[in-house]
Amino acid sequence: MTTANQVFRQAANSPAGRHGFEAAKEARESVKSAAESAKSTAESVVDDVSEFASDAARKAGDLASDVSRRAGKQYGRARDAAVEAYDEVHERAVENPHITLGPAVAFGFLLGAVLMGRR
Repeated sequence: MTTANQVFRQAANSPAGRHGFEAAKEARESVKSAAESAKSTAESVVDDVSEFASDAARKAGDLASDVSRRAGKQYGRARDAAVEAYDEVHERAVENPHITLGPAVAFGFLLGAVLMGRR
């Protein structure tokens, strides 16, 4: 009677067993090569994505800086225009107080009439 160990040895030493071993060895090498290729491709993709993200962040920073600079200029212009308008109105009010008080009293009277009419 043959033992399981003897059957295994006979199968391993048979031409089919040797062919299966060679096929498994070739498959292992093929998988190893494919894994290395996939790793190389993934590293290349990561480098490309990293470079793209870096460029996008730099461009976004440049754009934000430009918008901030332009907004600062526009704020300065608006502030200067408001100061000039206030100065002009104040100067006119000091020169002609009766012309300034007339519309103010009329506006107050109309506002009071509107608010009293709602009650």
